[in-house]
Amino acid sequence: MTEDPFLQAKALHKRYGGVHALRGVGIAVYPGEVHALVGENGSGKSTLLKILSGQIREDSGSVSLAGRPAAFRNATDALRAGIATVTQETTLAPDLSIAENIFLGHRMVRRGPLIDWRATRRRALHALRRLGLELDPSLPVRRLRPDQQQMVEIARALSIDARVLVLDEPTSSLTDDEVATLFTLVRNLRTEGVAIIFVSHRLKEVFDLADRVTVLRDGRTVHESTAAELDRPTLIRLMVGRSLEEMEPPAAQQRGDRPALRLRGLTLPRSVADVDLDVEPGEIVGLAGLVGAGRSELLETLFGLRRPIAGRIEVDGSNVSFGSPRQAIEAGVAFVPADRKIQGLVHEMSVRENLVMAATSRLARARRPATRRELRIVRESFEGMRVRATSSRVPVATLSGGNQQKVVLGKWLATSPRVLMLDEPTRGVDVGSKSEIYQLLFQAAESGVAILVSSSENQELMTLCDRILVMFRGRIGAELSRSEATEARIAHVAGGHG
Repeated sequence: MTEDPFLQAKALHKRYGGVHALRGVGIAVYPGEVHALVGENGSGKSTLLKILSGQIREDSGSVSLAGRPAAFRNATDALRAGIATVTQETTLAPDLSIAENIFLGHRMVRRGPLIDWRATRRRALHALRRLGLELDPSLPVRRLRPDQQQMVEIARALSIDARVLVLDEPTSSLTDDEVATLFTLVRNLRTEGVAIIFVSHRLKEVFDLADRVTVLRDGRTVHESTAAELDRPTLIRLMVGRSLEEMEPPAAQQRGDRPALRLRGLTLPRSVADVDLDVEPGEIVGLAGLVGAGRSELLETLFGLRRPIAGRIEVDGSNVSFGSPRQAIEAGVAFVPADRKIQGLVHEMSVRENLVMAATSRLARARRPATRRELRIVRESFEGMRVRATSSRVPVATLSGGNQQKVVLGKWLATSPRVLMLDEPTRGVDVGSKSEIYQLLFQAAESGVAILVSSSENQELMTLCDRILVMFRGRIGAELSRSEATEARIAHVAGGHG
């Protein structure tokens, strides 16, 4: 790079009590580049971004903008300086219009003490068209697709003439087509001279989009180079400090006399229609498809969260009809939901309490779970799942995303399920933890558990699954064996061309 960086951080240190989150981290971001910031959960990425966006202050070190020292007292200071952040969890007000969300607060056009709604909508339309979006500014945000909501977030960031745009895991809830739309927008912003910091656990996205890469590990900057100088194995080694073992799925087991899970003609209102599927003991079956194809609704039905209007469900050859998750658990069915923060964990409770929650659910409410049993579950989970925590008594909210996901998985494996269902099992999980979760699922399959996995990452399904069922508009469009499955073929069927 011949020009000076627009945003530069040097020798940043940050402590949270006894935890040294940043140990001399540095990064330099130039105008008109996409700069990927990568590292495992707990590497310091979030802390660095919070400092750059004014949410927290560094203990020592320096941040500069356009060559001048910058000291942000809060996020408003960072916004005024031209640093805007878009996260995976949108901060939009769903009941307000697009225009209101873009200019919420003091940026709305005013005529005296009143808001000039016509001028505000006109400015919003201009901001949307800059991003290539033909949306009605008066439309409520809740009516937008997830990718469109992300675009509105970016339009709001650009409405302050942002010179630095931080995209923190922006693709975690988007389909492949929506990701492609977002990437086109990012490339257009790059040509306009916007400096973009891009954070993603999906390494393919890093190589597809980034010009340069900074790698953090254990609170330190361990590498910075152009993306062209790296390949996937090298990047993984830099992130985790070692080479990951190649993940080999278990050998296909001999089919039994009956499947652990069987569906015939399962139908839900407006989401799932006439679905047939079998999952054998020891088999991993994948559900692919676009967002809205019915994957999540199908799993929720099998766990007693929804009621079908037609069809039959069998577990180990017995007809079942679950009116609640408790009944599903008693029948040997476990479910790892897509949203671990809201549905998978109780953040105010300890790691230990979360791990034993499902296994002790049959005990009377007023009765204290058996301590000896608790200790066995916690010990086996910590050892077998490599949960990284200072103690099982710390709040689960203090763990990294990957370790939280291991706790969710450990909670359900502790119930010794016959059928294990997972929805987006590695969303927001770093590459090291992802590899460990895959190995845990392979071990569960080898022990005879029937596993049904729904994922929007086709490569994940191709790595994990013996068979992949591709859904389109609530129906099974195709069944592909491991040898038949390719990303192109899955996408073809998921798009309705099966």
